[in-house]
Amino acid sequence: MSNRILRVSELIQREISAYLHTRYQSEAVRITITGVVVSPDLHDGRVFYSVLGGKEAEEACGRWLQEKMGEIRHVVGRQIVLKNVPRFEFIHDVAPARGTRVNQILDEIERPPASGPAS
Repeated sequence: MSNRILRVSELIQREISAYLHTRYQSEAVRITITGVVVSPDLHDGRVFYSVLGGKEAEEACGRWLQEKMGEIRHVVGRQIVLKNVPRFEFIHDVAPARGTRVNQILDEIERPPASGPAS
């Protein structure tokens, strides 16, 4: 991936995050934009997000982000001067949850076994 695409991806990530947390403070308080990947032609972009809460919160957040997609794209287009503003696809990022689970497993492995009765 070229440096330009990486810079555009990071810039879009910052703009989306900033917009959500200033315009929709109460709704976006538990949403984290974890990454953005745009296609080389800047026509498509995948926005990865994580949510605090359970499965219901993830689904509700996904629906909410899909509803706001046009508005978010419009704002990004005003803030960032690009020939093409990507069409966004919001994808729930499972990496933070997976990382937490890996850490739990490592902690269990490192924990000394409970001493039981000697035989």
